[in-house]
Amino acid sequence: MNAMEERLQKAFDHLKGRIRLPAGTVGIIPGTGWGDVADALEDKGAIPYDELPDFPRATFHKGAFTWGKLGGHPVILAGRLHYYEGRSPDETVMPLRLLKLLGVEKLLLTNASGGIAPGLVPGSFMAVTDHIQLFLPSPLRGENLASFGPRFPDMTGLYSPRLLAALARAAERAGVPLYRGVYAQMPGPQFETPAEVRALKLLGADAVGMSTATEAVAARHAGMEVAGISFVTNFAAGIGELPPGHEDRFAIAAQAAPAMAALLKEAVAEFALLD
Repeated sequence: MNAMEERLQKAFDHLKGRIRLPAGTVGIIPGTGWGDVADALEDKGAIPYDELPDFPRATFHKGAFTWGKLGGHPVILAGRLHYYEGRSPDETVMPLRLLKLLGVEKLLLTNASGGIAPGLVPGSFMAVTDHIQLFLPSPLRGENLASFGPRFPDMTGLYSPRLLAALARAAERAGVPLYRGVYAQMPGPQFETPAEVRALKLLGADAVGMSTATEAVAARHAGMEVAGISFVTNFAAGIGELPPGHEDRFAIAAQAAPAMAALLKEAVAEFALLD
């Protein structure tokens, strides 16, 4: 057992007697604006990251495991850790690896992003079909965590086709238009330059943000089934007339909170039908 596996085991030992998840529980990592879904959970419980031994502390999102039922279906939320918070990539994926240890097999990653592709205006939702993660280290770098997965995992079909189909059905039921596209992760915390956005567009990116891809890689390594939804809060730099603004992103996300909640509720229900 290497050092990271020991850290994960210590945290898991602290959690396993307190969190007992039903089979089919969906794991969710909430991005900017998505965290309010925790308020809608029934039979809710929570354990802050601060209570876990030798575990990273969140400085931006709520650092906690929160579980309960959403629309009658079991879910567990894990607060996001970012690379730009000063964490190593393998530390940022510790929450989702603990979800795996707790028995979660389906993972829904959500985020806020800047729109690059035509049509992806602020307020749009995009199901992630693939990603670009060329600009920061892999979370699998270093000694392989063999207890989770192989040294060289394949990333073909990383975003599960059947979960993508389930998201499309969920969006239709929720009355939320859902685009499909490629998401690019950049290190942050600064927003991208217009030149970087032009380069990402040439590479095939439809939206850009500062999370998600690293988590998806680690989840695939661990054998989890992955889906992703990106909420476009702003035009990427150089696309619109106004530069990206952090407070503006919160305002747009707040306006879309009912649509986010409806989409997540229907997505969890659709995922439950796949068991």
